[in-house]
Amino acid sequence: MAGTRPRTSARTAVVWEVLRDALDELARPGKAISIVDAGGGSGGFAVPLAELGHHVVVVDPSPDSLAALERRAAESGVDTRVRAIQGDAAGLLDVVDAGSADLVLCHSVLEVVDDPRDALTAVAAVLRPGGLASILVANRVAAVLARVAAGRLGEARRILDDPGGAAGETDPLVRRFGLDDLSAAVVGVGLEPRLAHGVRVFADVVPPALVDGDPDAERELLALEQAAARRPDYLAVASQLHLLAAR
Repeated sequence: MAGTRPRTSARTAVVWEVLRDALDELARPGKAISIVDAGGGSGGFAVPLAELGHHVVVVDPSPDSLAALERRAAESGVDTRVRAIQGDAAGLLDVVDAGSADLVLCHSVLEVVDDPRDALTAVAAVLRPGGLASILVANRVAAVLARVAAGRLGEARRILDDPGGAAGETDPLVRRFGLDDLSAAVVGVGLEPRLAHGVRVFADVVPPALVDGDPDAERELLALEQAAARRPDYLAVASQLHLLAAR
């Protein structure tokens, strides 16, 4: 398989670690797998996955993001392995065949779709039996804590009282999740939760000035994120929750 391991930061290291293990499980030696990236935007995950030799279809509603994806893929020399299609998560089956994907990414999508169940149903339908879904969502508890820390107490109270909505907020995320309700939603569409991780447990707390340009500090933060990711007592304060599920 062509390509090298993608460069990761403390903000994405946990997700990439899970994806690397998933790729090892799904890919036979020397064989590429089929990946669908729902809401993959400009290719932050799709292009590095294509650089590893895999075939990636990115489905996203934004034509501007898809144009940026195509430029990025061309600059990286993987344009033949990346396909950009305009569409949304709930309509995956309109543009991708059922049972055709080994791996589906659904990152930062369920927060903004009209109906998370419709999106997850489409994700499950696109997966082949034995395929895996990588689901990344905003964490409800962390959203409340972040607003309290920023002095936005009214917003914190609104999220606390109405975790499914964001009435009166300027934050574009209109939905947050706890691990229990995310797991229940995944099970409800026929997927089996495998692993849950906290993402950005510390990365959003450390002032950038303390780590930017300091390789030692960056390595220490990355190691700290990886060490805390699977500890249940740190899941609640992670900015995002990452769930790997199987069909």
